[in-house]
Amino acid sequence: MGSTLDTTDIRLLKELKENARENIASLSKKLGIPRTTVHYRIKKLVEEGVIEKFTVKPNYKKLNLGTTAFILARYDPDSGVNQREVAERIAALDGVYEVHIIAGEWDLLIKVRAPSSEEVGQIVVDRLREIRGVGQTVTMVSFVTVKEEL
Repeated sequence: MGSTLDTTDIRLLKELKENARENIASLSKKLGIPRTTVHYRIKKLVEEGVIEKFTVKPNYKKLNLGTTAFILARYDPDSGVNQREVAERIAALDGVYEVHIIAGEWDLLIKVRAPSSEEVGQIVVDRLREIRGVGQTVTMVSFVTVKEEL
């Protein structure tokens, strides 16, 4: 397998992304291949790192984290810390779900979740901007999520 996945592997991955709890027998029936083959292929996909982990997708509204925001941040190179360290400190903050070091006008893209836009503001003003190495930020609150994948 390695980096070359066949159509069966791709179909299997699609099914597992849709429902990672689906049992082997059901996957076997959907894909039209024996259960032992499904089991073997999943095992190989995990061993080769194609599947990193099996997880859940929470309903953030029901967890009172229904407000999602994206923050662009500039790295301050005069801060005495490197950009990767800044990104790791940001990643450790409660409410931060993703941190990406990006190219372009901005240096970091951060995804946060909170109960309200006011609490997003608290994350930005009281915690994010207090991290040494974080320069200018701009925050964009999401109105609605049309598509989000794990």
